[in-house]
Amino acid sequence: MNKKNALMRGFTLIEVMIVVVIIGILASIAMPAYTDYLRRGRISEATSTLAGNRVKMEQWFQDARTYADNGACHVADSTSGKYFDFTCTGATASAYKLTATGKGAMANFIYTVDQADARTTKIDGVSGWTGSTTCWITAKGGIC
Repeated sequence: MNKKNALMRGFTLIEVMIVVVIIGILASIAMPAYTDYLRRGRISEATSTLAGNRVKMEQWFQDARTYADNGACHVADSTSGKYFDFTCTGATASAYKLTATGKGAMANFIYTVDQADARTTKIDGVSGWTGSTTCWITAKGGIC
């Protein structure tokens, strides 16, 4: 082994900087995609709980023939989930509104459903996500 080969071990500064740049580029692509992936997974808590609560409200109506009875909104889960708070409001003889309001990382997401199964989504301040007055948005770009 000659003396020149023995001194040429390790990486040069340029090689290390190229690796750092490549990692930075990959991270700038991967992090937004991962964040949207997490959002899509968390949305299912809102949509599934609202759908289940709507069924409970319709079962109540079949028995009581009104949504206005004191117990109507109590059959719907007016609770707090991990990513959403759920409420039942405006219960009259023939109408109600169920709402899932996001919290924490999902704070800008609001989902609603009413007695006519009219579903709405309100999303404020989240890049690439849009709301809807006709469906529950479950993915970036306004996909229902």
